[in-house]
Amino acid sequence: MPYADLMVGTKAPPSLLYMVKQVELVVRSRLDELVKPAGITALQYTSLTVLERHDGLSAAQLARDSFVTAQSIADLVRSLENRGLVRRERNPRNRRELLILLTDEGRELLAEVADQVRDLEERMISDLTAHQAEQFRQALSKAWQALS
Repeated sequence: MPYADLMVGTKAPPSLLYMVKQVELVVRSRLDELVKPAGITALQYTSLTVLERHDGLSAAQLARDSFVTAQSIADLVRSLENRGLVRRERNPRNRRELLILLTDEGRELLAEVADQVRDLEERMISDLTAHQAEQFRQALSKAWQALS
């Protein structure tokens, strides 16, 4: 039976967009609490994890992958650079472009909070089976791909 047919005569549940936003806001809030003792924000943490996976990005690429505007990435990178967590260097293929790279200090900071971040994720999916958690991951990935 289609989902819409199941809802006849009952109050409609919140939209998926609303629910995704609720999850995003609570994750960001918990992540901010978690990384605050390390002296960074959730957005800075996200940027550091992006660089951990794909080191040597341009500011525009880092902004896109970190979910921030191109305008705000400059301040974010400057702050991380002042802390010694990232460094910038010229792109050897395009001398006009600066690449942003994660420093050893940045990698150490990520390692220091890794267990707590993993615990947060585990808490988020604690009521799901391993199979449901994998389906959730796949569904989120497909939703992201559909809108990208």
